[in-house]
Amino acid sequence: MKQISAGKFKDQCLRIMDTVARTKTPIIVSKRKQPIVKVVPYTDADEAHVDLRGSILTESGDPFRTGEDWDADLP
Repeated sequence: MKQISAGKFKDQCLRIMDTVARTKTPIIVSKRKQPIVKVVPYTDADEAHVDLRGSILTESGDPFRTGEDWDADLP
């Protein structure tokens, strides 16, 4: 992952944001060689939502039971 200094980020902020948006590649901004922030491309929450409908192929067993006998289960 590319890393740049805070001073360089300050000078080229708009161009760096355009590059991150275009390439979808995060950039780490550092201050005194310590990572401070990560500039990442924006993703809309609706676009990131994954639809799991139809992903379960088979069901087996009772999903509400552990398989263990409990005292409360006895008559």
